[in-house]
Amino acid sequence: MKEYKVVVLGSGGVGKSALTVKFVSGTFMEKYDPTIEDFYRKEIEVDGAPSVLEILDTAGTEQFASMRDLYIKNGQGFVVVYSITSIQTFQDIKTMKEQIVRVKGTDKVPMLLVGNKNDLEHQREVRAQDGAALAQQWSCPFIEASAKNTHNVNEVFIEIVREMNYTPVKENGGCCIIL
Repeated sequence: MKEYKVVVLGSGGVGKSALTVKFVSGTFMEKYDPTIEDFYRKEIEVDGAPSVLEILDTAGTEQFASMRDLYIKNGQGFVVVYSITSIQTFQDIKTMKEQIVRVKGTDKVPMLLVGNKNDLEHQREVRAQDGAALAQQWSCPFIEASAKNTHNVNEVFIEIVREMNYTPVKENGGCCIIL
């Protein structure tokens, strides 16, 4: 059974933990409780192949941003989440993509862009076409989801596995790094 290391990134309060916990246990976290770092394992089948996902749910708050390089270095696929109800969270993720590319040393990184909280359509600040346009610019798939009503939650994790199968991360193969 193939194992996949997935890192869930995004600003604080966008629903990274809500998406992850809903996927892993089927329960919705109603109350916001800032994460420092949570680790989950779940077996799923993607396109007929059994897989084990190791999901690292990361801190969105800036005080833990220094830990992000380590998460990125160890991750194989990245779910980058913003809230459709906050234009600021959409702006914040642009630097995360740059950080992933910098740490991995390549722009060919399995990634999925997720606009979460699409059950809050009446509070929308980020248009779906803006998310789709950014994903196209990043050359990665885009999904809008809702942890609350389970819309596209499983699809998020299935799609990142597909991306990791399609675009495996090429690590720096050399023996030396010049600083």
